Amino acid sequence: MDTHTDTDTGTEPGADRAGAAEARDGAERGPRGRSGRGVLEGAFALLDALRRNGDEAGVTELALACGVPKGSVHRLLDQLVGVGAVERTGNRYRVGPQLYRLGQAWEPHPGLRPAARLPLQRLRAATGASVVLVVMREETALTVGSVPGDLEPLLPVRDGLAFRLDTAAGKALRGPLRGGAVLDREDVMEGVCCASLPVRAPDGRTVAALAAMVPAGRRLDALAHAVAGAGAAITRALAGGGRRRPLPPTVLAP
Repeated sequence: MDTHTDTDTGTEPGADRAGAAEARDGAERGPRGRSGRGVLEGAFALLDALRRNGDEAGVTELALACGVPKGSVHRLLDQLVGVGAVERTGNRYRVGPQLYRLGQAWEPHPGLRPAARLPLQRLRAATGASVVLVVMREETALTVGSVPGDLEPLLPVRDGLAFRLDTAAGKALRGPLRGGAVLDREDVMEGVCCASLPVRAPDGRTVAALAAMVPAGRRLDALAHAVAGAGAAITRALAGGGRRRPLPPTVLAP
């Protein structure tokens, strides 16, 4: 039987217990838990888990999703709530407004998102399609602009949604293309057809791809023509600057 006590090692009473607690805490935080990098990685892992969840999540769900102990998750969430990156409702958490504001400032190509805003809306109005603007990120086609169409709620579209590169949007993004638009006739998803074309900067470089998705049975040649027109409008807007003029401070909330 182990009869080892605090006094046997010459340490102060309770020191072993404090050391054990510190060791457990260090184990929770991982090998880099003591560095700023480790804390940041844990925080971003939680934020990404909240993003993938799409709604609210609890500490247990997030701990399982990230492979991080619940105590560490709880501490990180408290810090993220404090800076507005996460919101808390009871025991549930979701992405907060500060993170949304920061995300809206990201531009995959200078002026691309404001240049695309009106052409995407007009394409949706003319065709009824669910419209997405995607860019290449980490071997996926990442949506940076979207307008829901007739396919809701069968195929919801939103900013931040990622498509595989073997989809029409992914193929158009990888270009170069010959013979017009990439057409998808229910190849990826039953009941959904798509026409996609690359979006080019004024210097000819492919900076994004535009895709319009409609229920099966629609004429894809007419849809592809509309997509080409919207892509050309984005290119023209980029040539003209494509940036929004800042609002005067008097109309902005502090």
